[in-house]
Parts: sequence; C-alpha cells; structure tokens
Amino acid sequence: MVSPCHLPVTTVPEATTILIFKGLVSGTFFPSLVFGILINYFFFLFRGKEWWIGAEGDRESQAGSTLTTVFLEFWKRRRSTLTYTWDLIEWEEEEETLRPQFEAKYYKMERVNPISGKPEPHQPSSDKITRLLVSISGIFFMISLVITAVFAVVVYRLVVMEQFASFKWNFIKQHWQFATSAAAVCINFVIIMALNLAYEKIAYLLTNLEYPRTESEWENSFALKMFLFQFVNLNSSIFYIAFFLGRFVGHPGNYNKLFNRWRLEECHPSGCLIDLCLQMGVIMFLKQIWNNFMELGYPLIQNWWSRHKIKRGIQDASIPQWENDWNLQPMNIHGLMDEYLEMVLQFGFTTIFVAAFPLAPLLALLNNIIEIRLDAYKFVTQWRRPLPARATDIGIWYGILEGIGILAVITNAFVIAITSDYIPRFVYEYKYGPCASRFEYGENCLKGYVNNSLSFFDLSELGMGKSGYCRYRDYRGPPWSSKPYEFTLQYWHILAARLAFIIVFEHLVFGIKSFIAYLIPDVPKNLYDRIRREKYLVQEMMYEAELEHLQQQRRKSGHPVHHEWP
Repeated sequence: MVSPCHLPVTTVPEATTILIFKGLVSGTFFPSLVFGILINYFFFLFRGKEWWIGAEGDRESQAGSTLTTVFLEFWKRRRSTLTYTWDLIEWEEEEETLRPQFEAKYYKMERVNPISGKPEPHQPSSDKITRLLVSISGIFFMISLVITAVFAVVVYRLVVMEQFASFKWNFIKQHWQFATSAAAVCINFVIIMALNLAYEKIAYLLTNLEYPRTESEWENSFALKMFLFQFVNLNSSIFYIAFFLGRFVGHPGNYNKLFNRWRLEECHPSGCLIDLCLQMGVIMFLKQIWNNFMELGYPLIQNWWSRHKIKRGIQDASIPQWENDWNLQPMNIHGLMDEYLEMVLQFGFTTIFVAAFPLAPLLALLNNIIEIRLDAYKFVTQWRRPLPARATDIGIWYGILEGIGILAVITNAFVIAITSDYIPRFVYEYKYGPCASRFEYGENCLKGYVNNSLSFFDLSELGMGKSGYCRYRDYRGPPWSSKPYEFTLQYWHILAARLAFIIVFEHLVFGIKSFIAYLIPDVPKNLYDRIRREKYLVQEMMYEAELEHLQQQRRKSGHPVHHEWP
C-alpha cells in the first residue's frame, strides 16, 4: 500500500481541482484579453477621432458580462470529465459526522435523525436564528467599518487636493489631480491589506458563534463571510469612484462642501473613468504581487528558518527525508479555501468593471500563468503533503460565481450609462448635433459636443470684482435664461436615455447569457455516450447473470431450460 505522503498531486482530487480551476479561469480570460488588446490598440489609433470615444466600452462590457456564463458552463463540462476520470460519478458524500463543538453544546437536546433513525444532538430553531442574527450584525458592522475607511480616504483626498493645488512646484500644481489619486490609491491599498488581517479572525469567531452542525456547513459559512468581507473591502473604493465621485459637487457659486470646509472632489476633465482605471490598475497589480509573496515567499522563508534551527548544533547534518517533510509548512487550517477565495475575487475584479479597465484580463492571465506553477511547486516542496480527499465540485464557490456574473451585468450597465460619456455623446449625436435632422452617422456628427456639454457661469456673482463668464461641465441654464442654473431639457433627455440603456443592456446581456447556457451542454457528447454505454453494459451483465441463475434453478428442479427465456 502506498503511503499518502508519497501520493502524487494528481491522485488527490481536492488539491488537483484547484489547479484545474485556476487553469480554466486563465483560459477563460484569453478571449476577453484579445478583445481588450484590440480595443486599446484602436483607442490609441483613433484617439483623436470623436466618433470612437466611448464606443469601445459598450462592446467590452458586453463581452465581459457574458464571461462568467461561458466560464461556468465550461467548468461544468470539465467537472463532468474529471468526475468520470476519477471514477466518482456514483460517489456521494457520506452522512457527515457532527462537529465535536456542536455535540458538546447541544448534547442535552436530542432529536431523531430522519435519515439514520437514531437520536442525535439538535439545535433549536430559536437559538439558531438568534445566533444567525448576531452573526449578520457582525458582518454589517465590518462592512460599515470598510465604508468608514473609504470615507476617511475621501477626506484625505479632499485635504491633500487642497494642499497640492496650492503648491508652488509647477509640476505638482499642474498635475494635482493625478498626484492626489495616486497617493490615495496607495493608502487605500494599505488599508485593504490591514483590514484583511482582521477579517479572517472575526469571520472565524462569527462562524464558531453560529455552531454549525457539520464540518461542511462550517466551511461554507466561513467561506461566505470571508468572501463578503474581502469583496466589500476590495471593491468599496472602486464603487465610490465609479458611481459617487463628482456626482454631488454642485456648480460654481453653489458648491457642496464637506463639513462646510472642503469642496467635494470632481472627476478628471476627461471623465471619471481615468480615476477608476488608475484605482483598479494599482490595486490589482500590488495585490497580485503581495499574494504571490505570501503564498510562496513566506513559506520559503519559514522552511529555511526551520532547517537552519534543526541543523544548528548538530554534527551530522544528514536528516531523514521524513523529518525534513515534517518540518515543512502545514497546509492552512482552512484547506484550499484561500486559493479559491483569491481566484473568485480576481475573477470578480476582472469582470465587474471590465468596461473601465479592459487590460484587467491581461494582468489576471499573466498572474495565473505564474501562480499555477508556483502553486504546484508549493504543494510539492513547501507544504506538507495534504491527506487524500475526494471532491467532485468547487462547492459554495459555484453559487458565488453565479452571483458575480449577475452583479457584473448590472455594474457594467451602470458604468457605461452613468460613469462614461457614452450616453451624453449618443444623445447629442442623434438629438442636438449637426446630424440630428439628417439622420446621418459619422465623425462630423459630434462636432461641437464639448462646447454643448459646458454650461455658463457669471463671474460677477462671486462678488470678487471680476466680470465675464466661465465654463463648467454640466447641463444647466445660462445666467441670462429665465431659469438660471436649473437643469436643462437636455439633462433630462440624457437621464432618460441612461435609464433606458440600463434596462435594454441588462435584458440583452441576460438573454445572451441564457442563450449561451442553453447552447453549451453540461456534459460533452462523447462522455455522455460513454456513460450511457457503461450503464448499458452493466445492465446486460446483470441480466445475463440473473438469466444464468434462473436457468440453474430450472435444471435443479427438472424443468426444461430455454436459451432465450428462463
């Protein structure tokens, strides 16, 4: 019998599944990567052409929003193939034993198990609901803590923005918005990594507080909490930039101020997508470097220090292999949950805001190519060999990925409709532009768009002894109109077009996702035929065995034997 410590990784389905899962995720990024590279190529090729600006986001977001469905459908096909290869088609997880903590807590309360028919400890519904409510309250508290951290970064941006704008150094004075955003992104990344350290301990305490019945229930509850914590922590600042930055600044003469002191931050003159792209790029790049260091660099340092302590003071440095293996780092107490969590967060980060950062699949693909090899090296050389464990699926992560797919459609619809200038350009081109009455389409149809998107403000109203007019981005009436500084009719047309686009885009993409899910079968055709063939042969063998048994009984009883029928 082969010892579990000498089993290859491919004989441990649970460990192999995560490597195959990462490989399939990386392969799914490739079409989106090619699409993103082409979009960026044409962006630089036609960056001076008004007709191109904004058109690329719609196509990229449609492709990115359907990416989750394509991945999940191909994962189901891959899963069925692996299940057949590992001979786990008929395997079902046995009835799990109760957790010792659950038994010790509720040993006085018993109920007959409807499956086994034996009495076992039971958690009353009132106690379960109470503990669940306390756990949910803890989750909302941590989410509110993240929102507080985002608010603190916003206040920092306002303070630093004011300081940078007053710098005497011309370079900082001219690029104060970029300098503010870059500094805020780095600080936000430090806050994200610091809060992640606290999240794991709090999620562990909240999960134990619920007293899950079995180990799988504990793992699912813990995984869901970790995902919620880290997803909100990672994406809260991005959601702020995408949907709130620059939306409530007011207008000249009536700016909104925080604490009646700091004027709210506006987007870059070219739009909010620049800030969103910078935020996503820096966080994604730094987080991938940090994760790879913690997964391989940290175990390498720990293992080197362990070997150094063992060899120190020992004359004979020849240590048995089994002792060297024992001194390797043990697998995380949560198993492979951290590996799945990292991939799911990366997948969500890449698909939810793909319209704002089309090169996100490129960074994800390059990272995964390196990480798959690092994980294989880590499993074989830096970690103690995990005990063999059967697994036929990725568990709760499949449902989380489906939720990410739905959120990606909604988020990309709002990014295109609200954050980008795609809808204002569209409305101007077909309603207010030079081609509106001729029903034409082309580069000349957007002439005058920038001037149309700027409103007038009378400087004499500031009471500073200045006269003339300044221009600012908004759709408000001029000072000489009957309703000065009120929203114009064009503003309401744009708002209606944005809402209509969100509805049409969501229904269209959800329809495409459903059609793709219908077209791609869960089991490959050749594998389906093989499984049916095996079932047919088994039935034939059972029939032949039963037929032979009945014929032998007829011979013993003296009845005539037929070759076809018993």
